[in-house]
Amino acid sequence: MLKTTLAGSLPKPRWLAEEEKLWAGWKLAGDDLAEGKRDATILAVKLQEEAGLDIVGDGEQARQHFVHGFLANLEGIDWEKKTRMGIRNNRYEADVPTVTGPIRRKGSVHRMEAEAARANTTRQLKFTLPGPMTIVDTIADAHYGRREDLAFAFAEALNEEALELQALGVDVVQFDEPAWNVYMPQVAEWGMAALERAAKGLTCTTAVHICYGYGIKANIDWKATLGGSWRHYEETFPVIARSSIRQVSLECRNSRVPMDLIKLLDGKDVLVGCIDVASNDIETPEQVAATIREAMKFVAPEKLFPCTNCGMAPMSRNVAYGKLASLAQGAKIVCDELRR
Repeated sequence: MLKTTLAGSLPKPRWLAEEEKLWAGWKLAGDDLAEGKRDATILAVKLQEEAGLDIVGDGEQARQHFVHGFLANLEGIDWEKKTRMGIRNNRYEADVPTVTGPIRRKGSVHRMEAEAARANTTRQLKFTLPGPMTIVDTIADAHYGRREDLAFAFAEALNEEALELQALGVDVVQFDEPAWNVYMPQVAEWGMAALERAAKGLTCTTAVHICYGYGIKANIDWKATLGGSWRHYEETFPVIARSSIRQVSLECRNSRVPMDLIKLLDGKDVLVGCIDVASNDIETPEQVAATIREAMKFVAPEKLFPCTNCGMAPMSRNVAYGKLASLAQGAKIVCDELRR
């Protein structure tokens, strides 16, 4: 009950990559980089255990970016042909690689991290992958022509990877879909179908993470334009409720998301974001407990998983792991209350 977990990414050690950057440049190369990625993955797992998390992850330590880290081992992508395009409906621009041929996996993408994490923890292991719609929104297309077709091509590659992760002992496969808070009508039209294709055949726990983005300026500025009530989830939650996806990870702490919207997820496990990733203030355990108590008005405690709002890659390591410790302590407060 009230098992704690994280949304995905964590800061990388200063000896591995640049500090407090989303697209952190590597400080190592060649065999040293490969060894450093593995060491950082194991360290992240151990630090999550030390913080008290019940369900741990690889912290995305071997990926420079949550989307492009997966794309790196796919055929059909020209990394030299960069296209400047708007991301998340032109919230910000980036130079992205271009799809120039059929999308296929060259082989395992994240086997090393999954094996390293699984070998170094007895706790439940969660692994994150980018969702099909979010990938489509983060790469240029010069081959498929329709966003739906491109999404399903990526979904097939994601499915191959997810099935392999499951076979390696991963307990939870989560697909990250921040684009679902931008293109809400398309979720029902083709986004959910693409996600279901990515999750096809999985018997482990499946999750979808829908947030309002990393704590970077472009996202913070965008949130300031959304008004006093953020109701994006109102359009997508009913679609998810009808799906086979078991868990939904959402943003709550310091957001303007009406908590009662989670009633639309009846029957699903809800990963409630109790940790703000856009602030360096470390929540107190009691603040975490207060968010959990509010969520429990609308979802049973056995289906509630305290979590972070989003990934924490751009944060300092001390702040990120301090927040995780508060997350675990806050969940314990409420668990103790429920046992009385």
